[in-house]
Amino acid sequence: MDYQEINAATVDRWVLSGWEWGKPITHEIYQSAVNGNWEVLLTPNKPVPHEWFGDLKGKKVLGLASGGGQQMPIFAALGAECTVLDYSPLQLESERMVAAREGYDIEIIRADMTKPLPFPDECFDLIFHPVSNVYVEEVRPIFRECYRILKPGGVLLAGLDIGLNFLVDETEQHIVNTLPFNPLKNPDHMALMEKEDGGIEFSHTIEEQIGGQLEAGLRLTHLYGDTNGCGYLKDRNAETFLATRAVKPDR
Repeated sequence: MDYQEINAATVDRWVLSGWEWGKPITHEIYQSAVNGNWEVLLTPNKPVPHEWFGDLKGKKVLGLASGGGQQMPIFAALGAECTVLDYSPLQLESERMVAAREGYDIEIIRADMTKPLPFPDECFDLIFHPVSNVYVEEVRPIFRECYRILKPGGVLLAGLDIGLNFLVDETEQHIVNTLPFNPLKNPDHMALMEKEDGGIEFSHTIEEQIGGQLEAGLRLTHLYGDTNGCGYLKDRNAETFLATRAVKPDR
C-alpha cells in the first residue's frame, strides 16, 4: 500500500475516534464568524493574526490538506470562494456537512498533495496549509506547486513542525530517535509508527521548509513559533512549530 493511502486510512480512524483536528465547527462558531468574530489555527495554540489574511471577501482560497470543517467554513463566512483539497474521505465529508448546514458553496477535491496539484496556474489568492506536511516525505515540490497556483501577490500561510517532536519518546523527556525521521528508510522508525498508530510521518528541517518556500520563489513576510498542545515540552515552553506567511511577488 502507498504510504499516503496508509495515512488517509489512519486519519479516518482518528476522525472516528474523536480526533481534535477532525471535529467540524458548530453553527454558533460559523455565525460568530459571519458577524466578524473568528480565529483559525495553523499550529496547535496560537491563532493566526487577522492581518495575515487581509480582506477575504471575493478572494479565492485553497485549503491545502485542510479538510475537517474547521477553517474553510470560517473563510466562507468571511466571503471567500473556497476550495479544499484533502486525502481523507471523512475530513472531506465534514466539509460537505458544514457547507450544507450553513448554505455556502465549496469545491471539494480528494487528492494527494505529493502529486501535481489539480489546478491551473495562478488561480488562488490565498493558500491555507496547516501542519500536514509531516505526512509527506518531500516538501519542496509542494511549495513549488503552491507558487505555481498562486496569483502574483498571493499568500501562502503554512504551519510547520520543526522536528523536535520526532526526537523524543512518548513522555517527551528522553531523546530516543535520530533525525531525519523517515519510516520508509528506517525500520525502527516504521516500527514506532506502527506501534503508535501514527500513520507514516516524517521530520523536516527548517532548511527544507522555509528554504523550500524561498527556493520556490516565495518571499517570507512573517512568522511565529508555537508549542505542542499539551505535554512535557509545552510545559517547558519549547517551541516545536512555526507558522509562516509568504507571498508570491508581483510581476
